[in-house]
Amino acid sequence: MALPSRQSRRQFMQKTLAAVATVTIAGTKSSGRVVGANDAIRVGVAGINGRGGAHVSAFLGIQNVQITYLIDVDTRTFRNRLQQIQAGNGGVPQTVQDVRRALDDRNLDVISIATPNHWHSLMTIWAAQAGKHVYVEKPLSHNVHEGRIAVEIARRHNVIVQHGTQSRSEARWAHATALARSGQLGRLKVARALCYKPRNNSMGRVPSVRRVPVPADLNFNIWCGPAPLREYHENLVPYRWHWYWDFGNGDLGNQGVHQMDIARWGIPNGTLPRSVISLGGRYDTVEDHGETANTQIAAFDFGATQLIFEVRGLLTNLPANRRVESYRGQMVGNIFHCEEGDIVGNSQFFPRGSTTAQPLPRLNSDLPERPVADGRGETHFRNFIAAVRSRRRADLNADVLEGHFSSALCHLANISYRLGENVPFNPRTRAFAGNADATDALERMEAHLSAAAPAGNGLQLNNLQLRVGPRLTIDARAETITGNDAASRMLFRQYRAPFVVPERVG
Repeated sequence: MALPSRQSRRQFMQKTLAAVATVTIAGTKSSGRVVGANDAIRVGVAGINGRGGAHVSAFLGIQNVQITYLIDVDTRTFRNRLQQIQAGNGGVPQTVQDVRRALDDRNLDVISIATPNHWHSLMTIWAAQAGKHVYVEKPLSHNVHEGRIAVEIARRHNVIVQHGTQSRSEARWAHATALARSGQLGRLKVARALCYKPRNNSMGRVPSVRRVPVPADLNFNIWCGPAPLREYHENLVPYRWHWYWDFGNGDLGNQGVHQMDIARWGIPNGTLPRSVISLGGRYDTVEDHGETANTQIAAFDFGATQLIFEVRGLLTNLPANRRVESYRGQMVGNIFHCEEGDIVGNSQFFPRGSTTAQPLPRLNSDLPERPVADGRGETHFRNFIAAVRSRRRADLNADVLEGHFSSALCHLANISYRLGENVPFNPRTRAFAGNADATDALERMEAHLSAAAPAGNGLQLNNLQLRVGPRLTIDARAETITGNDAASRMLFRQYRAPFVVPERVG
C-alpha cells in the first residue's frame, strides 16, 4: 500500500476525525472509578484466544480481582474462557465483541489487551480516555507514532499502563541488565538479542489457502479495525496475521520484542539509537506466502554501545551440531559483551579470555527491587494490579514508555528492511563493512541457511536474494528519521475510520 505524504496524511486525518466527530469512542478520565486498597478491581480481557488465556489465568489468581468482561470479535472463543473462569471460582463475566461496549461501563477498572498487534495502541488510547488502567501485550504499537500517542494519552489521563514484557518483573534480569549498564564490567560494547525460534510449522508457515466467507461468529470489520479492510482468508485468524505487515511485525516484533527490551534495558540511558540498518529475507524450503522476514539481522548504533538483533525462523532447535543453531548456548535470549567479559543469559558470566562460566558478580550499587518471578509471568500481572491500587506509575516494572521505546526499535529495524534492495548473497554485501560483530552475525546466518541438515537448512545461497535495507539516521529526541522521506512516512499508518489514532495529543 502506498503511504501518504505528510500533507496528504494530515488531510486524511482531518477528514477522518470530522467523519467520526459524532461517535462516542470512550469517556474521560472522570469515567474511571477510584479503587480503594481493599476494593475489588474489575477487569475486562480483550482478545481471549491464545495469549488471552494466560491473562485470564493470571487475574484469576490475584485476590480481589474480578474478570467482569470477556471481549473478543470471535464469539467462538467465549465458551472455553467462561469454563476457565468458572473452574477458577470466578463469576460470570459479560461477553462482548466490541471493546467500546465494555469501556462505556463506569464500573470497569482495567482493560487487559491480548489482541493482534495492530489493535494494541488504539485500544490502549481508548481505554485511557475512558479512565481505565491498561495491561497491554507486546508490542505496545504497530508503528512508532501510535506508540508515542499512547504514552502521551496515558499520561494526560493519569492511568497506569503496564507493557507485557514480563522479564521486567524478573529479579535475575534486573540484576543482569543493571550489571551490564553499570560500568562495573567495563564498557558495554554489544547488547545482543537472539530470536532463534523455529517456525517450521502450521503457525509459522503461511500456506496458500482458498478464499472463504467470513465465519458468522467473527466480526471481521472490527478485527481489521485500524488496518485496511482486507479480503478475508484463513491465514489471518487466529494466528498467522503475525506474518502480514498490515497486522503484525514479524517475529522481531512478536517474540523478539522481549529480547529487544532486555537488550535495551542493559544499555546505559538507552532509548532510541543514532542509526539502524537491517537485512534478511523470508526463506524456506517450501512455498510460503508470508510477508515479514523470517531471517533477519538488525544493527543499532547507540554510540558507545551497539545493539545487534538476530532473527531465525527456520531450523533452530536441533540436538545435533548446536554450533550453528545457537549462539553461546542461547537461542531465544540475550548476551551482553562487556570489556571485562560476557554476561550470557541472566545467570552466567565469562571473564575475558575464559571459556568457564561463573555466577554473575554482585553489583556494587543498589538494584531496584524486583519480586522473584514464578516462571509464568504472573508476577508481572501482580505488579500491575499493585500499581493500579497505589496509583503510582513508579511502582510499575514495565511502564508504557519503556514499552514504547522497545517496540519502536523493532519498527525502525523493519522500516529499514522493508525499504531494502535485493542483492545476491555473493559477493557479500558491504552493508556491515567495518562492523566486525555484525559481519560475524551475517556469516553465521549464511551458515544457518546453507549448511546441510541437521546443522542447517541446505538452501543454495547462489539462488537466493538478500534484502539489504538503508542505514536510517534517527533523531532520538524527536523520534523521527532524517534524510529519508520514504522511511519517515513509515513511522505512521493511514487509519480506517472510525478506528483512528490521533495525529497528535491536544
